[in-house]
Amino acid sequence: MNTDELESALVQAERRVLKIQTKLHRWARDDPHRRFDDLFNVVADRAFLLVAWNRVSGNKGAATAGVDGRTASSVAQVQGVEEFLDGLRSGLKDRSFRPVPVRERMIPKSGGKLRRLGIPTIADRVVQASLKLVLEPIFEADLLPCSYGFRPKRRAHDAVAEVRTSRPDLAVTSGLLRETSRHVSTRSTTRP
Repeated sequence: MNTDELESALVQAERRVLKIQTKLHRWARDDPHRRFDDLFNVVADRAFLLVAWNRVSGNKGAATAGVDGRTASSVAQVQGVEEFLDGLRSGLKDRSFRPVPVRERMIPKSGGKLRRLGIPTIADRVVQASLKLVLEPIFEADLLPCSYGFRPKRRAHDAVAEVRTSRPDLAVTSGLLRETSRHVSTRSTTRP
């Protein structure tokens, strides 16, 4: 598949993914007790895998190899994106796909300490991204509009702006809420 064909396929895949995500979100919103039985086939859908590949390969971590030594560019050059995704899809469909343990690296934190960073393989990242594309619209339906943590198109800055608008009696500084006009107990966190 050449670059133009891949771009055209990606545009079509993104449309299909958005259409299915919209349905999943609507079904979850309309029936909070709905049971989603066949999501595995959606995760293995060609469109979802292609959109997931695009997100993973476009990420700055795409140049970092997992334990298998493969990066996104090496997969594209050596195996080819289409063949890679077809193999991944067949492994998902026949249930032979197994995630591989992450490659661990220690990275510095502020204050001189170190923390562990797990680096999954490219295949594992693509499957995780596809799974996220499927599950996110379902779980989004359960979240309140005032929820900001780890949600698409919502940032900590948006939460701060919301607090400043809805609670002018509070000042937001350095990520902490401090009352400026009177003492508020930790139990009275709801609006009057």
